[in-house]
Amino acid sequence: MRQLFLLLILLCLAVTAEAAVKTKIVEYKQGETVLEGYLAWDDAKTAQRPGILIVHEWTGINDHMKQRAEMLAKLGYVAFAADIYGKGIRPAGQPEAGQTAGIYKNDRPLMRARARAGLETLKKQKFVDRQRIAATGYCFGGTTVLELARDGADLKGLVSFHGGLSTPTPQDAVNIKGKVLALHGADDPFVKADEVAAFQDEMRKGNVDWQFTSYSNAVHSFTNKAAGTDNSKGAAYNEKADKRSWEAMKTFFAEIFK
Repeated sequence: MRQLFLLLILLCLAVTAEAAVKTKIVEYKQGETVLEGYLAWDDAKTAQRPGILIVHEWTGINDHMKQRAEMLAKLGYVAFAADIYGKGIRPAGQPEAGQTAGIYKNDRPLMRARARAGLETLKKQKFVDRQRIAATGYCFGGTTVLELARDGADLKGLVSFHGGLSTPTPQDAVNIKGKVLALHGADDPFVKADEVAAFQDEMRKGNVDWQFTSYSNAVHSFTNKAAGTDNSKGAAYNEKADKRSWEAMKTFFAEIFK
């Protein structure tokens, strides 16, 4: 009977902990453009805590990004998935996503401005410790958070998950203030060896504190289950790389926020 009672208590505590994660849509602006981000936090805690900016894949804020925000909230962070494209702009397929992402890849000042708007919105949220902010990005979002760092944003660190690494202004690496962790699919056909080499050279010349990890048998989008599991398509989910990269991120955050 006593064991049953203890089990019921543990189940109640688990349910309570799960219910403590709150989410909401946050509308904000960059210039005259209305943006719509997704905020997640643990409402059971009242102390200030680090804030994590998340930047989406080329399809915009989707279920994958919302899930990542909630996972970060469960780890004790305030997570904000920023919107780079604008309210209601959520590309439906690859051609549209490529065209939309291309707008920002070809206009890095605009990409940086949109990312900064998301960063400033995160800083304004309740419970966020403005002195302890990091950023994560997925695919297109990895490119974006790197550009945000190259723009001199006050970040303790950033994590790129299967992100694009190239930039038209590699000399801007000297502006990076925080540490950098790039998590890469070793067989990614969209971010090839020459781009990886150029990125690493950029980090060295910029005197950045950086780490680069490649995951075997992983291609682009290895954290996204919606990508399927067919590596021949160039983008596919890889459970092992997904779990390993998430643990690497947790270790990285423990270091920069200690």
